Amino acid sequence: MENEKIIHVFSGLGADERAFCKLDFSGFEVVHIRWIAPEKDETIERYAGRLRAQIKTPNPILLGLSFGGIMAVEVAKLMPTRKVILLSSAKNWREIPFYYRFFGALNLHKCLPSCLLTTSNLVTDWFFGVQTPEDKALLATILRATDPVFLAWALDKIVRWKNTQAPSNLIHIHGKEDRILPIRYVRADISIPQGGHLMVLTHAKRISEILARGSNML
Repeated sequence: MENEKIIHVFSGLGADERAFCKLDFSGFEVVHIRWIAPEKDETIERYAGRLRAQIKTPNPILLGLSFGGIMAVEVAKLMPTRKVILLSSAKNWREIPFYYRFFGALNLHKCLPSCLLTTSNLVTDWFFGVQTPEDKALLATILRATDPVFLAWALDKIVRWKNTQAPSNLIHIHGKEDRILPIRYVRADISIPQGGHLMVLTHAKRISEILARGSNML
């Protein structure tokens, strides 16, 4: 398959390819980037360099969901890319809500028990924007499978992210009802009405249409 039809996908936090199960990637060969255990005190830049080793395609297309989008941006700083696509994510530190950065400055995020972030309940369902029993069950499965060590490391990198540059070939797709990364802090290229943080599940058809329509540009 031609290189321009290979898309490298970064999932959110500890999630895996199940988060993309409803997307239609017809016409693309999908390579899912696997999260690896962070090293002690590892920087986000060094971690991105280790993830880059999984990408064998020259000038690749990168697609990242949530924290995966942040990592896609970091990887794109290390190599030429054909296109970088962000879903429910941020492309620089200014798009991280100020209250997260405030928590990071005071180290308050380190006080959060991991069980609070890996257990599905009415609050997490609301924050992630899932409503159907099917989507709630999938979110619960993803949260339960999240590695608490990786989660703690990733949260620390998010609230302390200092990136100021974004790839010039970036497309940012964001939900208008995202409660985790509110759209008022984000400069999105395409906004999805009623889309929450997990619009990749709840609005998969619309996002698939955008990817299909833009496939010639990719």
